[in-house]
Amino acid sequence: MDVSVETLTGLETRLTITLPSETVEERLDVKLNEAKSKARLPGFRPGKIPLKEIRRRFGPSLRAELASEMMQSSFYEAITQESLSPAGPPTLEIKQMDPNVDLEFTATFELVPSVEVADLAKVEIKRPSTEITDEDIEKMVDRLKEQRISYESVERASQADDQVTVDFEGSLDGEVVESAKGSDASFVIGKGQMIEDFEKGATGLSKDEETKFEALFPENYRAEELRGKTVEFSLTMKEVKEPKLPELNDEFFKEFGVEEGGEEAFRKEVLSNMEKELDNSVKNQLKQQVMDNLGELHDFAIPAPMVAREIQVLKDQMMGQFQQPPGGKQNELNLPDELFKDQAEKRVKLGLVVNEIISQFELEVDQEKLDQHLQDLASSYAEPEQVIGWYRGNPEQMQNLEMGVLEDQVVDHIISKAAIEEVVADYDSVISGAAIAPPEAQGEAGAEAEAEAEAEAEGESKPE
Repeated sequence: MDVSVETLTGLETRLTITLPSETVEERLDVKLNEAKSKARLPGFRPGKIPLKEIRRRFGPSLRAELASEMMQSSFYEAITQESLSPAGPPTLEIKQMDPNVDLEFTATFELVPSVEVADLAKVEIKRPSTEITDEDIEKMVDRLKEQRISYESVERASQADDQVTVDFEGSLDGEVVESAKGSDASFVIGKGQMIEDFEKGATGLSKDEETKFEALFPENYRAEELRGKTVEFSLTMKEVKEPKLPELNDEFFKEFGVEEGGEEAFRKEVLSNMEKELDNSVKNQLKQQVMDNLGELHDFAIPAPMVAREIQVLKDQMMGQFQQPPGGKQNELNLPDELFKDQAEKRVKLGLVVNEIISQFELEVDQEKLDQHLQDLASSYAEPEQVIGWYRGNPEQMQNLEMGVLEDQVVDHIISKAAIEEVVADYDSVISGAAIAPPEAQGEAGAEAEAEAEAEAEGESKPE
């Protein structure tokens, strides 16, 4: 076998592979004899068909079949011989396949790029840190109480934070609008579950009281016929309920797994969970910064086949979220590749850099860290040992865990060499990421964190 290597543009490479005619003809004779023993032709007994006739009838198709087989096998032999790493399957093209002439073909493909790891000392990391104060614990206890808020009927006019149940009917130009009509509709005043003017109209009413008011709908309202329109509403108050926070008692503590020890044990449990949340949050923020830095510090061509595969992975993941079979109905949804291209390129790029770091620094999975990771994962289930056994009995799942642990070791290795800036902030800022966010983004991050905390405390989702 003769192999010549030609570099085209970027990562594209072409191999020209020549196979001796003697080898080809020998292999072809084997195929022809196999065909002779199996062929059935009118006028000939089985196995007695002359080889000349077999060659005449089946020679061209068998030669083409043989050429395909030899191209595949010799391609992989060639890339091993030349120490090449294709990023995807090659495009094969036959240049010469005539009888008694050397078989010649080309294989065109993109190479996995050679990655030179940047100076990891240039990685700049902000490490958020905080001390959990008694005030932080108190705020968390208040949030936990708000998660379990209840509502009790009252004989008074409705006000902010009350849960109300109403019947209502909206009209435009005297005509009732079906999308602005409802019965036994419940919402909490002041939580933004209804448009602002509607909540105002429902405020200050007692049970069975009726009212009329106008409400202006926003331009981006989900119902097109109501966007930017002023609707006349008639509303009847069916029920008014005021919020009741639960008491800090043994019954409340048991809901959080604290069976004994009272309030002191409960607050210790709250602190322990806050510490775990803090540790995970800081860990994730550090990891994100490391990955962002790696992306910025490395610049190289990314193989198109690897990007294409990653795009398909991202598509399948999205389909999974919609409970669609992978590789199935995405075409029906017309998801364009461009929607996933940027993310796919980033993931491929980071994957190549991380793999090179693993190789260069000879990093291996730390068995103790893997065992601890598996223990932590299983601890959230009712029967941890069964979970551990399941993972250990599924090589593919264990491999995923190993890769996750190894990736964390890569992050730890980079952090050990990076320039670290310690950022001290309060607990909420560290948890939300606002502590290390750019100044222009801190307000947004803080607002998002506050909204999330409020949603969590409400224990319900905002209607669309």
